Amino acid sequence: MSTLSRAQEILGDLIGFPTISVDSNLQMIDYIKKILEKAGAEVVIHSDETGAKANLWATLGPRVDGGIVLSGHTDVVPVADQDWTSDPFEMVLKDDRLYGRGACDMKGYIACCLALIETLDAESLKRPLHCAFTYDEETACLGAQALVKELRSFPIKPKICVIGEPTGMRVIEGHKGCCEYTTHFTGLEGHGSAPDAGLNAVEYAVKYVSHLLEVREGLKSRAPENGRFDPPWTTLNVGGLHGGVAHNVIPGKAQVEWEFRPVQNADYDYVTSEVKRYVQEALLPQMQERWPDAEIITETLGEVAGLEPMDTNEARDLVLALTGENDVDVVAFATEGGLFQSIGMDVVVCGPGYIAQAHKPDEYVDVSQMAQCLDMLDGIASRLAV
Repeated sequence: MSTLSRAQEILGDLIGFPTISVDSNLQMIDYIKKILEKAGAEVVIHSDETGAKANLWATLGPRVDGGIVLSGHTDVVPVADQDWTSDPFEMVLKDDRLYGRGACDMKGYIACCLALIETLDAESLKRPLHCAFTYDEETACLGAQALVKELRSFPIKPKICVIGEPTGMRVIEGHKGCCEYTTHFTGLEGHGSAPDAGLNAVEYAVKYVSHLLEVREGLKSRAPENGRFDPPWTTLNVGGLHGGVAHNVIPGKAQVEWEFRPVQNADYDYVTSEVKRYVQEALLPQMQERWPDAEIITETLGEVAGLEPMDTNEARDLVLALTGENDVDVVAFATEGGLFQSIGMDVVVCGPGYIAQAHKPDEYVDVSQMAQCLDMLDGIASRLAV
């Protein structure tokens, strides 16, 4: 069986694990663990607090510094309310495309990694090849955040990390960060016929959203000169506003779900300080003047650093040489790259499939993209053997 055929076979197995972020990924982690251990890798499993999810860290080759990390996330987004033409958790091959949830985001890359590793002679490696397969990337990169904390004290220091998010095998050296929050408002319920007798949490949530939109407009003027992102400024999105129980009840609870994607650290400081100032100096005092027990509490779901383009980046240079690409780019979507960069690794994003196919019904990855990815991974393994 060719390595490409084996990668397709593994991908079919991986798609069969319904690793939606709210559910466990342990069966898939166990499947990966068996393949890696059979290939001679040392595998360590790091479970989350619930014990229902886990990261996998594996090392193949000598235990020395300077290795290369192949990184991917095991979780996928939900399929509920999507109109699929086939079972999303059963891979379908049609017109040289492999269909299924996670096919490109990003089980296709993981399948290529595993198929390639099965062909390696661990004794031939002069530097180690590491694998980092994480949970809950789709929900604020929770798994990778936990993993990098472990890796900070790890005795072996990898040098390069290749993250296989779907880029169409383009070489990506930078992306925006992603900061996600839910802000909770507590007012006082009452009868809708006497609005002054209660404190309408939804009304103050609306004021909060209005301020977020003002901050969003201000971010446009802060775009760096010659910015390479599209759009070039930090974006801010309000994803949801929820509250109330009935037309004739003053809502005592409300919540706003929002996020922003900074292009620079200064914008993170700008957004968080502006929102905090507005709450503490304006909005909360207005609420508590009417009801002393009123509250505004912001829950941080995740604050993931962006991947900063660097003048010196061995990961970028290596993947450029292996893929034959001449250009590098940046993208607006976030990855776990900034987390690995924060602990001293050179990071590049390059993987099979296209982000335009991710999260949609009938998600797919082209077989030709898998073949290109395997060529890149084979080149990485060859570099570790010299």
